[in-house]
Amino acid sequence: MRKGLLPAIIIISAVIILARIFYLQVVDENLKLQAENNAIKKVFDFPERGYIYDRNGKLLVANQPSYDIMVVPREIKNIDTLGFCNLLGITKEYFIKQIEKAKVYSPRLPSVFLSQLNKREYAGFQEKERKFEGFYVQKRALRDYQVNYGANIFGFITQVNQGIIEKNPYYNSGDLIGKQGVEQEYEETLRGIKGVKYLLRDKHNKIIGPYQEGKFDTIAQQGNDLTLTIDAELQKYGTELMINKRGGIIAIEPKSGEILALISAPTYDPALLVGRQRSKNYTALYKDSIAKPLYDRALQAEYPPGSPFKIVTGLIALHEEVIDENTGFVCNHGFFYARGAFMKCHDSGVSRLNNGFYNSCNTYFASIYRKTIEKYKSPGYAVDNWSKHVKSFGLGDFLGTDMPIGRKGLVPDTKFYKKHRNYNPDQIRSSYIISNAIGQGEVLTTPIQLANMMAVVANKGYYYTPHIVKKIKDKEIDIKYRTKHVSTIDPKHFEPVIQGLADVYNVGTASSLKVKDLEICGKTGTAENKIRVAGKTYQLKDHSIFVAFAPKENPTIAIAVFIENGYWGARWAGPIATLMVEKYIKGEITRKDLEDRMLNGSIQDEYKKIEDIIYQRTPSQTKPDLVAIKEDEKPEN
Repeated sequence: MRKGLLPAIIIISAVIILARIFYLQVVDENLKLQAENNAIKKVFDFPERGYIYDRNGKLLVANQPSYDIMVVPREIKNIDTLGFCNLLGITKEYFIKQIEKAKVYSPRLPSVFLSQLNKREYAGFQEKERKFEGFYVQKRALRDYQVNYGANIFGFITQVNQGIIEKNPYYNSGDLIGKQGVEQEYEETLRGIKGVKYLLRDKHNKIIGPYQEGKFDTIAQQGNDLTLTIDAELQKYGTELMINKRGGIIAIEPKSGEILALISAPTYDPALLVGRQRSKNYTALYKDSIAKPLYDRALQAEYPPGSPFKIVTGLIALHEEVIDENTGFVCNHGFFYARGAFMKCHDSGVSRLNNGFYNSCNTYFASIYRKTIEKYKSPGYAVDNWSKHVKSFGLGDFLGTDMPIGRKGLVPDTKFYKKHRNYNPDQIRSSYIISNAIGQGEVLTTPIQLANMMAVVANKGYYYTPHIVKKIKDKEIDIKYRTKHVSTIDPKHFEPVIQGLADVYNVGTASSLKVKDLEICGKTGTAENKIRVAGKTYQLKDHSIFVAFAPKENPTIAIAVFIENGYWGARWAGPIATLMVEKYIKGEITRKDLEDRMLNGSIQDEYKKIEDIIYQRTPSQTKPDLVAIKEDEKPEN
C-alpha cells in the first residue's frame, strides 16, 4: 500500500499540471490574448463622457471630437523625421523628447506623442499617416463647454500620470481623467467604459483583420449624464456680480441641501483648459498667486465669520436658558469685560434679542456668551458644551459635500485651548475667549458653512448635507445627501431669532436693501482683516459678509456672500446677497440701483494695495495710509 502511494501522488500531480497547462494554452483564450501580444494589437475605443445639465435641464457641458497621435517606439522604422515635424508644427527637440519619454513608459506599448489635435490638424496628418510607421491616431472626446462660467464646479479633464496608472489598472498612458470639481468627484460615473478591439498582425506587423472574428471585442459604453442642483441663470448672474471682486457666494435650497449657486471669484472660462493650449493656460492660472483663480474661495477659504456668528450665539444662549428674548443689557458704545479690557460697539442704550440682532450690538452678544460659559461650575465643560452646540450647525468640520475639496474651519474646544493657548480646561475664563461671541475669536468658517448655518435657521433646526448633483442617469444619489441632520437647539428658540433677522431688513443694518413684496431675513457682518509680510502685520480693509434666507415663511433659498476687503456687510456683500435672492425668487430685479452699483463696482484698487504691500512696492512710511479707514465710514459690527 505504501509502495504505491508515492507513484500515485506523482501521477496525480502530473495530470493536474498537464490539465492546467492545457487549460491555459488552449481553453482560456483570454490569457492567450496576453501571451500573443506581439501578434495581436489591442485598440481601445474611448466612450464619450456623460453630459452635464443644470437643475432645469439646461445643457452645460457636452463633448467634441479630438485626436491624439500615439506612438509605439519599437515600431518606428525609417521615417522622415524632418517632414514629420514640419507636418505637425513641432521641433526636432520636441520629437526626440517625446520619443524618449515614450520609451521610458514602454517600448512596446502605445503612449501619447501629441495630444488634442483639431479636425484640420488631424486631416492633414491622416493623409500621410502611412508614411510614419509606429505612429497612429487615437480618437477621443474632449469637453465642449456650453457656458463660460462654472469652472470651479465642473473642474476639467487631463491626461493621467504614471502614479494613477500604477494605482488603477483601468487607465493607460494617454487616458483622460477628471480633475477638480464634479469631473473628479464623479469620474467613474462620467467616464463610461472603454471598448476594446483585438486585431491580428502578420509577421510584417501589418493588420490582417480582427482576432477570432471579433469574438473578444467589446463596445464602448458612454458615461452617465449628471443633472446638477445648480441653477444656471443664478450661477451666471452671481458670476457677473462678482467681477472685479474677490470672494465667494453659496446659495442653498434649505429643505433639500441642494446647492443653487457656487461662485468663487475671480474665476476663468472653463474652455481655457481644453485643447492644445490647456497646459499653457493652466500654468498661467496656477502661477497667479495673488488673485488665485484656481482657488475655490467658496469651499476652501477660511475666514472669521464676524457678526453672522451672533445668530448661533443667540440661539445657544436661549437654549441654555441663560436669557429669554426680553433679557436686556446696557450698551455704551461697548463695555469692559475684564480689567482694562474694553470691547467696542457702535450701538448704545438697552439691547435685547430683537434689537441686538438688527443693530448688531457687540455688548449684547458678548454678555450672553459670557453668561453661557459661566453657567456651569466647570469652565471646561461649559466650553465643550458650547462647542458641541456650534458644531451641530455643520461648523468646525468637513460638511461632506460631493466636491473633492473643502476646509474644516475651526470651532475651538478645551483640547484646542490646551494645545494652542496652553489654557488649563478648568481655568478658562469667559473673558479669555469672549471674542468668539461676535465671530472674531478663534472661530473660522468657510462661506459654504455659513450658507449651511442659515439653512439650519431657515429650517428651524435641521439641514441636509449640501450637495451639487441632483440626479445621475440610471442611479440614485448617495443616501448621505438624503439624511437629515438635527441641531442641538430646541426648535422653539428659532422663531424670535428669525424675527430679529427679518428686522435687520425692516429697521436695522440692512434697511437700505429692502425689496418690495419680499421678506428677507439676513445678517450683516464685518470681519477684521490683517496680513503679515516680512515680519510686519498690516491692517487691511475689513471683509464684507452677509448671510440671509427668504422668504421668511417657507424659505426656498439660504445664502452666504463673502467679499474680501469689502469694508462692511451692507456695502458689498449685502447688496449682492439681496440681488441673488430676488433673482432666484422673482426671476427679475426691481432694485436696479443695487444691480447697477454691483455690476459696475470694483474693489481692484484695494487689491492693488495688497499687492504693493506683498511685493514691497510702496515706501514703508506710506503703508499705514493705504489701509486707513475714514472717520465717516462707520461699519456695523
